[in-house]
Amino acid sequence: MSGVTLRNIKKAFGTVEVIHDVNISISQGEFVVFVGPSGCGKSTLLRMIAGLEETTSGVIEIDGTDVTCMEAAKRGVSMVFQSYALYPHLSVFDNMAFSLQIASRPKDEIKQKVEEVARILQLDQHLDRKPSQLSGGQRQRVAIGRAIVRQPKAFLFDEPLSNLDAELRVQMRMEIARLHNQIGATMIYVTHDQVEAMTLADKIVVLKSGTVQQIGSPLELYDNPDNQFVAGFIGSPRMNFLEGKVVQGGNDAPDEVRIELVEAPNSSVPVTLSGPKPVPEATVILGIRPENIETGNPVSAEDDAVELSLKTEFTEELGGVSYVHTLTEGGVRVTIERRSDRNHIAQDHISARLPTRHLFLFDANGMRLR
Repeated sequence: MSGVTLRNIKKAFGTVEVIHDVNISISQGEFVVFVGPSGCGKSTLLRMIAGLEETTSGVIEIDGTDVTCMEAAKRGVSMVFQSYALYPHLSVFDNMAFSLQIASRPKDEIKQKVEEVARILQLDQHLDRKPSQLSGGQRQRVAIGRAIVRQPKAFLFDEPLSNLDAELRVQMRMEIARLHNQIGATMIYVTHDQVEAMTLADKIVVLKSGTVQQIGSPLELYDNPDNQFVAGFIGSPRMNFLEGKVVQGGNDAPDEVRIELVEAPNSSVPVTLSGPKPVPEATVILGIRPENIETGNPVSAEDDAVELSLKTEFTEELGGVSYVHTLTEGGVRVTIERRSDRNHIAQDHISARLPTRHLFLFDANGMRLR
């Protein structure tokens, strides 16, 4: 299997540019997920790799070959669509074998490849059935199998699980992950669901308005986001954000600034930064993930924290975990995650602490301050 490289890719519809100078390198055998909100350009990028959309400028390479102007059929990729796109009058076997039959491959070769792929996808008992006799998950596996038998240089998945119910999506995520481990293929997967991205990807490409925001492994993006958009998009529930201002900075301390929250104006907390520091009075945004907000037992005296009074709106009780949705006095939403000792926060008003060791700091433009 082969790698895919995008260099300085741009796409415009008329005078409107929708993909802006994208550079992505995908190694052989890597599972890469393009993720972002609707309209961010992830499907357009995938279709350009497949050859279904023309590239306005830039270079697309597959297996070291420039395919930018090459016809889709000659690029050596297979695409799995959101809709299964199966032929309803053909059996599972014939649906999977269709591309090989069109290519006039020998019957023995077709039979061998289809049966081998059917075993991998646990479809070997259903080869004589029609698509109408299959479940949604089975139909999606047939669509994936149809792509596998072609032995492409790369697999392209365009939101393949969107039509499935929640339980089946979890099952199919496991199936696709197992398939990738088994065949070691280069896979590029598009989704708006960051949970899919986190669970499947070796590497995630986060897109916003046709621009790459950050590329990295799931945990790299979760633990070390480059900007407020990535911090808020990666993670479920999303990161909490609170506005503040710098009350001490610049050269006042060698490696820290003190931040005062708008929601807690009578106290300030130190935040350590290794890079350039914002000037006093600058507006900043503090971020903290729901699982890092503390309630209940007091924190130690050595542990700096922002203290907030929060009004409980409602609580999602999910068994092993609870999400408490609250409001600050100024009406800013704050979500708290709890996996144990949940009863003590089942009240109208709670006191919460935001430990500084778990805080992320962003400037007024949403760029990370480190």
